[in-house]
Order: sequence, then C-alpha cells, then structure tokens
Amino acid sequence: MRYRRFGTTGVEVSSQCLGTMNFGRLGNVDPDESVRVISRALDAGINFIDTADVYSGGQAEQIVGQAVAGRRDDVVLATKCYFPMGGRLQRGSSRRWITQAVEGSLRRLGTDRIDLFQIHKLDWTTDLEETLGALTDLVRQGKVLYLGSSSFPADWIVEAQWAAARRNSERFVCEQPQYSIFARSIERSVLPACQRHRMAVIPWSPLAGGWLTGKYQRGQEPANGSRYDPASPFMQGTVSSAAERADPARFDAVDALRAVADQAGLTLTELAMAFVASHPAITSTIIGPRTMKHLEDALDAADVDLGNDVLDAIDEIVPPGSDLPGVDHFIQYPSLLPTARRRPSGLSV
Repeated sequence: MRYRRFGTTGVEVSSQCLGTMNFGRLGNVDPDESVRVISRALDAGINFIDTADVYSGGQAEQIVGQAVAGRRDDVVLATKCYFPMGGRLQRGSSRRWITQAVEGSLRRLGTDRIDLFQIHKLDWTTDLEETLGALTDLVRQGKVLYLGSSSFPADWIVEAQWAAARRNSERFVCEQPQYSIFARSIERSVLPACQRHRMAVIPWSPLAGGWLTGKYQRGQEPANGSRYDPASPFMQGTVSSAAERADPARFDAVDALRAVADQAGLTLTELAMAFVASHPAITSTIIGPRTMKHLEDALDAADVDLGNDVLDAIDEIVPPGSDLPGVDHFIQYPSLLPTARRRPSGLSV
C-alpha cells in the first residue's frame, strides 16, 4: 500500500480508501462479514474509510464504528450528509440539518470526532455561506476536523473556496467526484480546479459500477446480486438501467480495454484501478467491496503502475475529458430546467 499527502493538511492517507456503501441492507447484509472485510482492509494498510449517513439508512456507519473500535486513532474516518434521512427537515445542507446530521453520525460511528465531513451533493437551495458557516462551527467545536465536498461542479468548487476566504470560514480541503475510464469529463475542469486550490481528490466508482471488472456480458442478464440486477436495491425506481446495460458502447469499450489489459499482463480490474490512481490530481481511490473477494481484487491493484503506452491505448478507447453514454455525475443543474430557461408568459422583454 502506498500513502499520499491529503491535500495541504499534512495527514497521510493510503492510496486506496475503503468505501462502505455496500455494507448493510443495500449490499452485504451480514454485519459480521462486513466487519471482517473492514478489518482485512486495515490489516492490508488501508488507513482511510469513507461512509455516509444515508448508506443503508445508517447501518454502514454502525458497522464501521464496530469495526474500528480499538483502532480509531489509526484510521482517517470520513462521512457525509445531504440525502434524505427522514422527513422534510432531515436532508440537505442547511445549518439546521448539518448540525443534527453530525450528531447522528458521531453516535452511529461511536466516535468523538469525524476526521473528514463532506457535503454529499451540492444543495442548490441553500446559501453556500450558510453551509460553510455551520461546518466551521463544528470544526471549532472539535466534532469535525476537515471539510470536503462530493460531486460538486468545477465552478462551485471554486465558489466554495472564494466564499470561505470572504467569510474567513473553514474551506473544503477535499472533493469526491466520480472518475473512471468510463467517466472522464472531470479531467476538463474539476480536477484542474482541485489542483489549483491544492485540494485532495478521492474519486468514487473507479470500476464504473462493476462494468470495468468485466462481469457484465453482452446479451446476458446481470447476475443475481449485482448492481444491475433488476431486483437490486440500486435499481429500484431507475428507468434508465435497462438501456444503460444494453448500450453497445459500454460492451465495445470493455472488449477493447480487456485486450489492453491482457497485453499489459493485468486483469481488467487492475487496469481500471491503476488508471484512476495514475492521474496526478488523485489522492486516494475509493474502493467499494461487498465481499472479501472484491476487496482482495482491489488490493491487488494498489501497487500497479501503468506505462505511457498503456495510458495512450486507453485514451484511444475513451478520449480524455469524455464520458461514455449513460454516465450521470449527479449534478442536475437547475439552470437547465424549463422554468429557468423560459420567461413567464405575458411578460414583456
């Protein structure tokens, strides 16, 4: 396992971060097995764990708390808030909810502080300065040490830095975007913005939801229990999953990437993980194992370096700064809604 500086904080984190979305009722429903997976990751040298209050309705945080008991000082512990955890008032990034959300996460994690507290998604309805002010108060109270954002567009990453400077607030020191061979659009502006502001970057979904393990086969239904299994909790209410699974561009890319991996003597998983880690802006890549086998496969990629010839071959398959069809960065600009683009009828120009 390799270690890198976490932005300008002086903290060293492992080059792989253990993501925990797959622990609990939305993934591995056996808490004891999930604890064993976390313990194995820590034994392998991972010292960075990322979770969120919304993962399995708080179960993932509880599992993490159980797993790190007795080892808390050896772990950089990160969690997030934004998505609904109850009624109308238990969501978003208002001062009111952030204050409650942190207390809930501290309780479930069984700890007295959160090393990295992140806003899980940009809240377009809340003043960013209110959010930063609430987070700053939590830092000054010692309940949170560092602040981060997740899936923020580049302009709002910069705006958050400016807002913190204007108000003398604590600033975001980390961004957590989606990044994989399939999802490269953040190379255009998100990653350069983070580099300019000396922010750590901890990307999620480096395996593109399992596509870059090669487990989805052309013309075959997804295996039971996989992310794209129609019965999977991840697919409930999702209308685009069937079209996404059948998109020939994804299967074509996987076929071409598998040939590149074979030529380099790597598995497809190792190729995909090493690609993400190779970008100079990346601090730690979030892995999201559900089973011990998933973890071991990811750990095998921890020390893999890709040569320029391999990276050039990947660029030929998915060009730099581009996404394959169906990729969603979960930004959903309100400026593109009809109500924002059209004048109300009857008003003069």
